[in-house]
Amino acid sequence: MTENPTVILSTHGATRADVVAVARRDARIEIAPEALAEVASVRAHIENLAHAETPVYGISTGFGALATRHIPTDQRVQLQKSLVRSHAAGSGDPVEREVVRALMFLRAKTLASGRTGVRPVVLETMVGLLNAGITPIVREYGSLGCSGDLAPLSHCALVLMGEGEATDRDGVQRPVPELFAEAGLTPVTLEEKEGLALINGTDGMLGQLILAIEDLEELLTTADITAAMSVEALLGTDQVFRPELHLPLRPHPGQAASASNMFRVLADSPIVASHREGDTRVQDAYSLRCSPQVAGGARDTVAHAALVAERELAASIDNPVVLPDGTVTSNGNFHGAPVAYVLDFLSVVSADVASIAERRTDRLLDPARSHGLPPFLADDPGVDSGLMIAQYTQAALVSENKRLAVPASVDSIPSSAMQEDHVSLGWHAARKLRTSVDNLRRVLAIELVASARGLDLRSPLTPGPATGAVLAALRERVAGPGPDRFLSPDLLAAEQLVAEGVVRARAESATGPLDGSLPAA
Repeated sequence: MTENPTVILSTHGATRADVVAVARRDARIEIAPEALAEVASVRAHIENLAHAETPVYGISTGFGALATRHIPTDQRVQLQKSLVRSHAAGSGDPVEREVVRALMFLRAKTLASGRTGVRPVVLETMVGLLNAGITPIVREYGSLGCSGDLAPLSHCALVLMGEGEATDRDGVQRPVPELFAEAGLTPVTLEEKEGLALINGTDGMLGQLILAIEDLEELLTTADITAAMSVEALLGTDQVFRPELHLPLRPHPGQAASASNMFRVLADSPIVASHREGDTRVQDAYSLRCSPQVAGGARDTVAHAALVAERELAASIDNPVVLPDGTVTSNGNFHGAPVAYVLDFLSVVSADVASIAERRTDRLLDPARSHGLPPFLADDPGVDSGLMIAQYTQAALVSENKRLAVPASVDSIPSSAMQEDHVSLGWHAARKLRTSVDNLRRVLAIELVASARGLDLRSPLTPGPATGAVLAALRERVAGPGPDRFLSPDLLAAEQLVAEGVVRARAESATGPLDGSLPAA
C-alpha cells in the first residue's frame, strides 16, 4: 500500500481493501468516466418518470407508511430536504471517523453502480467530501438495520446538502458551509429520488464488518503467537501442533493454519527442548493443547464473514431500485439480516478467543499449575503482587465480551406504523463487535506481558528465535520482571505493539510469513 493510495470508483463495485484504504488511510477516490456516464444515463430515465402522470414510489410519492401520497412537482425538492432532515435523528456520541468514511464510500460505490438514479453531481460531491477529509458527525443510535442504516446515512446526506454537523481533516468540528467553501465544493440541492438513494443502504453495518475482518485477521495470528509464548513459558509441548495431527485428521483449514503458526513459532526453542525427556506429564491443559482448534474455528468464521462481506460489496442496494431495463421497483434488499448474522457470529468467536487466552494467563500466574514459576510472576511474592490484577483486568474484558456475544440479530422492534415490522438490528451488532474486537486486542496484550515475563523467569534457558524476537520487541517498551510498578502503562504499551502489528512482524522475522490471510476480496 502506498502512502497516498488511490481508489477507482467504477460500476463494478469495490473490494474490502478499497474500503479499508479510504476509511483508515484517507485514500483518494477517483470516479471512472464510464461510471459517471452510466449514472447520467440512468438519471435521464428517472427525470422522464418524474414528469410522467403515473406516480412512482420514491420519485413522486411520499415514503414508508406515507407512500400513498402523490407529491406535486413544485414540492419535490422540499420533499427531499424534509426526508433527509427528519431522518437525521440520531442520538448519542459521535461514531468513529473511520466508520463514517467507510459508510460514505460504500454509499458512493452504490451510487456509481447506476442503479439508484441520482445525478452525477450527487456522486461527485460525496466523493469530494471524502477527498477533502470532511466527515459528517454520525450519532451512535438511530439505525435499526432495516430500510438500511437510515439515520447514520441521513446525517451524511444532510452534510451533502450543506447542513448538519461535520469535522475537518483534523477532526475539528466546524460549520459545514465553511468546510464546503474551503474545499471548493457546492452543497447539493436534492431532486427526485435522490434523498432515498442516499439513505437506503446497509453501508454502516457493512463498513464496520469489513473493518472488523481487517482487525481480526491480524489479531488471530497474534493470538497464535501469544498462545505459543504461553505454551513455551508453561513448559508445554509443541508436538500437538505437528501438521499431521490437523488437516489430514480434521480438515478445517483455520485449525491447520493456527497449528502451523504455533509449531513454527515454537521451533528451535531451548525451553521446549529442555523438557522433552523426563517430563512426567501426559497431556497439556486444553487452553494450551486446543488453542489451534479455538483460534482455527475463529479463522474459519472470519473467512465466512468475509464471503458475506464480498457478496454485499457486489450489491447495489436502494429502494426503489432502477433495474437495467429501466424499471423502477420496490424491494427489500435493504434488510440487513445477512450482514447482521455474521457480525453477531464474529462477536461470539472474538469472545471465545479472548476467553482461552485469559485461561492461559491465569495458568501462568498460579504456582500450582505453572511448573515452577513464582506466584503471580511476582518478584517477591507477598510483598509484590506481580501480575495478579492484570489478570483481573483480563477477566473483566472477557466477561464484557461474553455479554457482547449475545446476538442483536435475534431481536426486532417494529417501526413506521408497523410498515417496517421486522428489522435486523445489524448496526447494533456492528457496534458491539467493534467493542469486542478492541477488548480482544487488550486481552492478547495482557497475555503477551504475562507470557513474556514467564519466559524471562525461565532463565538461564532461552526462548526460541521467534518468541525471543517478540520478547525483545516488548522489552523495547516494557521492562522485564522486577518489583511491582505502575502496570497500566505497560499494558497500554503492549496493546500498542499488538495494534501496530509489531508482534506478528517480529515473529515473522524468524519464521517467515505466518498464515493469517483470508480469501482475496
